[in-house]
Amino acid sequence: MNVTILDCYTDEPSGLGVPPSLGTYPRYMAGSFEGKVTYLTIDDLRLYKKYSMKQLEPKISQKTNISVHNLTKNIRDIKEILDKTDTMYVILGVHVPGKYLSATPGTLSEVIPMISDIKCEKILTGPAVFGTQLFGGKFAEKIDLKVFDRAENINEDYAKIAIDAVSGAQILKQIPDLRVIEIETARGCRFGKCSFCLEPIKHKLEFRERRDIVREMKACYDLGARYFRLGKQSSFFSYPEMEELFKDIWRECPGIKVLHIDNVDPVEVTEDKTKIVAKYCTEGNIAAFGIESFDEEVVKENTLNSSPNVSYRAIKIINKYGKERGENGMPRFLPGINILFGLKGESKKTHEENMKWLQMLLDEELWFRRINIRQVALFEGTKLYQDAGDKFLRKNRKYYWKWRNEIRHKIDLPMLQKLVPKGAILRDVRAEIYDGNTTFARQVGTYPLIVGIKGRLPLKQFYTIKITGHMLRSVTGEVVE
Repeated sequence: MNVTILDCYTDEPSGLGVPPSLGTYPRYMAGSFEGKVTYLTIDDLRLYKKYSMKQLEPKISQKTNISVHNLTKNIRDIKEILDKTDTMYVILGVHVPGKYLSATPGTLSEVIPMISDIKCEKILTGPAVFGTQLFGGKFAEKIDLKVFDRAENINEDYAKIAIDAVSGAQILKQIPDLRVIEIETARGCRFGKCSFCLEPIKHKLEFRERRDIVREMKACYDLGARYFRLGKQSSFFSYPEMEELFKDIWRECPGIKVLHIDNVDPVEVTEDKTKIVAKYCTEGNIAAFGIESFDEEVVKENTLNSSPNVSYRAIKIINKYGKERGENGMPRFLPGINILFGLKGESKKTHEENMKWLQMLLDEELWFRRINIRQVALFEGTKLYQDAGDKFLRKNRKYYWKWRNEIRHKIDLPMLQKLVPKGAILRDVRAEIYDGNTTFARQVGTYPLIVGIKGRLPLKQFYTIKITGHMLRSVTGEVVE
């Protein structure tokens, strides 16, 4: 049987699979089949179906076409591959819509017309089984099963994944470019009460065996992977063997260039855990805090995991041990803050509370790397969907641009000026795309800072950059070596 995996990229509260990240779904799936499995990206399919295999270098006035920027080694044989495919697994699904510098996730409405004439069994899998939405502030896309033979939530137990994750690392041979390997440490959520989140619906709380995590990483490492993120979990600080895991990783994979984490629940932050992460992870590391709101009423109405006071305490602890700069010029370990619009109980007071707490952090020199501001995407089965739907999105949408703009100007900009003042040096900055006569580059890792550089540098190469200015969420720089 000829199996083809079509990776349309995934983005969930617990896991990122949008390039330059490589998610867990395609690797687990590739490892579950005996024999050769062909890995294609949505970019491959777009180039073949939409662009007739013509990939043009952008003119000086144009932007890099990121919809066909992440091709596999299989692109040259894509027609033959599709003609011979017996079963196609389509991995798709965005649950936390965001903006992506160098990739565009596929949507159901885009993918369905492109695969409808391919004569094979088609199975939809990934987060889209529970719904998908590329844009915040909207209800999830509905699954149309006229094209797919079925939608299947492939939810293997960790004993099987321990085997599949190792053998599935072989798909790295089909990817010509750098990838940050997303590594799963746990499923589910210790609290599982947030009104908008699908994670408790998808999984019960369960932790992977330490040895299985390390074996998977070693398999990827042996194939050349040097960038890793322990990101596929609701809170990395809930993992019971943190220090032992890090020691094992560095013993088996001593040449890692980036080792970062992602989600951390503020209620689980302690000084001991923070010291461990600051010690064993590489600099530029971020603990993504799902604070969502500093409004006590919104916290209560949506049963959010963290109160403003708890979040404030967690931010202080991480600053205490993570503020020191590393070799690449960034602080070793900082918080990241998520703010969500459209939650139950949201009012003008919500923005006032958000600004009050954010301003206090700024005034007290408590640093955070970034603020992600999103409108909630609504998924069937969540408490928010059942209790309020889009009531508060509709009620307050007219304020969102103003609220967002105030946060960007009054908080983000001065925070960036503290984190990387003019003249600061950032090392290992990788050029990724062009926008006109500007090259956009960033370090490899969790939520890296985007740097705009005048002129067109050769892409996919690393540079040392001096910071020359600040935008609202990014910086400008020039090459110094």
